[in-house]
Amino acid sequence: MSRTTFDQLLEAGVHFGHLKRKWNPAMAPYIFMERNGIHIIDLHKTIAAVDEAAEAMKNIAKSGKKVLFVATKKQAKEIVAEKATSVGMPYVIERWPGGMLTNFPTIRKAVKKMATIDKMESDGTFKNLSKRERLQISRQRAKLEKNLGSIADLNRLPSALFVVDVLKEAIAVHEANRLGIPVFAMVDTNSDPTPIDYVIPANDDATKSIEAVLDAICAAINEGLEERKVEKADADAAAAQEESEEAEAPKKERRPRQRRERIQKEDEEAMKARATSKFAKEDEE
Repeated sequence: MSRTTFDQLLEAGVHFGHLKRKWNPAMAPYIFMERNGIHIIDLHKTIAAVDEAAEAMKNIAKSGKKVLFVATKKQAKEIVAEKATSVGMPYVIERWPGGMLTNFPTIRKAVKKMATIDKMESDGTFKNLSKRERLQISRQRAKLEKNLGSIADLNRLPSALFVVDVLKEAIAVHEANRLGIPVFAMVDTNSDPTPIDYVIPANDDATKSIEAVLDAICAAINEGLEERKVEKADADAAAAQEESEEAEAPKKERRPRQRRERIQKEDEEAMKARATSKFAKEDEE
C-alpha cells in the first residue's frame, strides 16, 4: 500500500513544476506535460519515488542510524524543523556550514564549545568574568546555537541526507556525494537529479507540497524507530530468559549429582555391612 495518494499530492500542489524556459532536460522522465508554459510533474512517478525513499528511510531508522534533514529556504524551515524533531533526527535550517560533512571534526569542536560555555554558566565561572567578556561569550553561544544547536546530538556522520531544493543546497549535496552518503531529495523541474540517489520529483517551493512529502517520509522513519524498540525489547527479554536458565542450570545439575552421591554412599554402607557380617560369621566359626 502506498504511503501517500494521488489526491493528497494533487491537493498539496506537488505536481506544479517551474516555467518551461527554466527546466532542466535531465528531469524530462518525470514530467507529465506542459500547461500554460509550466511543466506538470507526473504524480504517479512521485508516489513510486516516495514509497521507495520511505522504505529506505525506514530501514536506516530501524538500524539506529541518523538522517540529516537540510532545508534553508524560508518556506521549508519551520516544517523541516518540526518534522525532524518529531522523529528525533538532526536538521539544518540556517546557513549550511561549509565543510560540515567533509570537515566534521571541526564542526564537532564548535558544538563542544557550546557545552563548555554551558558548563561555565553552571559552575559559576561565568560570574567571575567581566561584563564585556560575558556579553561576548553569550553572543558567541547564541550564534552557535542558531547554526549548530539542531545537530548537537549528531556525534558521527549521518547515514543519509534529506534535502529540500537541491539547487539551494548544492554544497550539502556535493559534500554528501564526496563521502558516499546517500542523498534523498525533493527535486523540482529546474534541478539536476543526477547527483541524487533517491529522487522525489515534486514541487519544492510550496509549503503544502513539502509537508505532504515529509509526512510520508517521517511516518516511515517513525515506523522504523518503533520496530527497533520492539526488537530491542524482544532481545532484552530473550537475554534475561537465557540468564535465568543459566542460573537455574547448576541447580538442576546438582540434583542428579546429589542423588548419585547418595546412592554411592548407600552402596558403600551396604558393602561395609556385608563385610562386617562376613567377618562376624568367620569369628563364630
